[in-house]
Amino acid sequence: MIDKFCDYITKKIKEKNPDMDEEKTLIVDFGVRLIFGELPKIFVLFIVGFVLGIGWYTLLAFLLLCPYRSFTGGFHLKTHLGCMLCTIILYCGPVILATYVTIEPQYLKYTAVGLVSLLAIILIAKYAPADTENMPIISKQERKSKKIKSFIALAILITIIVFIPDKIISNMLLYGVFLQTLTITRTAYKITKNKYGHEKYEKEQQIAA
Repeated sequence: MIDKFCDYITKKIKEKNPDMDEEKTLIVDFGVRLIFGELPKIFVLFIVGFVLGIGWYTLLAFLLLCPYRSFTGGFHLKTHLGCMLCTIILYCGPVILATYVTIEPQYLKYTAVGLVSLLAIILIAKYAPADTENMPIISKQERKSKKIKSFIALAILITIIVFIPDKIISNMLLYGVFLQTLTITRTAYKITKNKYGHEKYEKEQQIAA
């Protein structure tokens, strides 16, 4: 429904601006989908967070974890409802977990941080940036840049997790990093019936050659 509406809006804009080339049309289409597709999901996320009484933590989790997700990538569900539920799980889920499950004593927490960090490093090196068929990342330079930024974002988050005194913030970021890192794995892609966009493109290029 939302996709058809976005297509309709883009089409109308294109009709009123016949001089728009393909590149500008893609930019307009991206903007339309951002406004009518992504922003409502974020709005619903914050509504759910405040209804559950964890609104400010949800906002903080979104602001801190979103860059990590944007660089590492991850699967996308096929429907807007599924995508919305996934967004709520990725950002509200860690806050709820952190509220009720605190990793103590300190040595146990540091062990968990070390294990999550090691897992994230290995998976980022292997899969990031994890793209999709709809938005493949083909450029080697862009892939290298996003991989480096993924490591930097991870380092920043781990530093906050280790040194921030607020246990809820520390634990929610730890859980958030763990959940987000899982979304880039091949297993997660198979479960959600996604494919890595660059792999599909490379196969098509090999067949064409």
